[in-house]
Amino acid sequence: MHICSKMRYISSSDLTKFSIQLFIAMGASDDDAKIASEVLISADLRGIDSHGVSRLVGYVNLWEAGRINMSPDVKIIRENKSTFTIDGDSGLGLVVAPMAMDIAIERTKAYGSGWGAIQNSNHFGIAGYHAMKALPHDMIGMAMTNATPFIPPTHSKQAMLGTNPISYAFPTKKEKPLVIDLATSSVARGKIEIARREGKEIPKGWIIDKNGKTSQNVDELKDGGMLTSLGSLEELGSHKGYALGSLVDIMSGVLSGANFGKWVPPFVSYLPLLPNLPGKGLGHFVGAMEVDGFRSVDEFKTSMDIWINSFKSADRVDENQSVYVPGEKEFDIEEKRKKTGIPLNIKVLEDLEKLEKKFSIKL
Repeated sequence: MHICSKMRYISSSDLTKFSIQLFIAMGASDDDAKIASEVLISADLRGIDSHGVSRLVGYVNLWEAGRINMSPDVKIIRENKSTFTIDGDSGLGLVVAPMAMDIAIERTKAYGSGWGAIQNSNHFGIAGYHAMKALPHDMIGMAMTNATPFIPPTHSKQAMLGTNPISYAFPTKKEKPLVIDLATSSVARGKIEIARREGKEIPKGWIIDKNGKTSQNVDELKDGGMLTSLGSLEELGSHKGYALGSLVDIMSGVLSGANFGKWVPPFVSYLPLLPNLPGKGLGHFVGAMEVDGFRSVDEFKTSMDIWINSFKSADRVDENQSVYVPGEKEFDIEEKRKKTGIPLNIKVLEDLEKLEKKFSIKL
């Protein structure tokens, strides 16, 4: 690959092939490499660039540090009808979480719902991908994960929680599925990195410094700075984001037997693990519910379409602006990027070029 501009569009198929080659070169099986690449590229296609191929360098660094097992023995270590716990054997969350979601879907077919807690895993990409796996089965899907601690509780200056995303996916009849996929922080850490790479200013309230004071320095995280909870500053409701992040941490970490709070393993390889870890690796929680257990599928889907259209037709502040429902923009971006390709900035391109040379693969 030769970089000749600040932005380059590359097809999703080319990026998928490149990612598959890379994961195989790291020791993944063909099947695992395909699954991991599909999850990764789905983020880029849906416009969530902070969780796409820009993360490849991070995965490689963690693998080289011995913190990712590319040939894990993923297994159920506890189960009771609709519920189960999985040990991911330090595997890629991009592989472990889809496996858990598949099991949750099978449990839902048998029991009406299926719920899986996952320990000993790693970063699992976008939560929406896993939740959306339930949609073809006329089920409501859910996924969440804890993450690198970058967020302090309200009134604290110690990072105790990660961005801890939550996703729910709801099937529809004629409209596109409604997909809620959000971080419980004011912003995803990856967006800070994108702003830094593109030389853009960040809004007030995204970051605080190591003393707990508001900062707009895009490099603040390197000097002990932290992200803020959803709601941003205390006067804007940071305690609500703190509560939601805590929910995710307990479901993903405490319930599964993974690490939680300040002990969650950092995504960056240069930060050491804390001593006296209370659990194993990173944690996720996934689940599925059959719609039919509550209401006929056809009636539910029809009502979802009505719900979506009623919100999209709500009175607007500005007639030139549209009212969107959760997930709608991502579907629009996906349709566009499948035609035009995925835009990658020069910093990401440079990272991919280094991986090309390092592993003797081609994009």
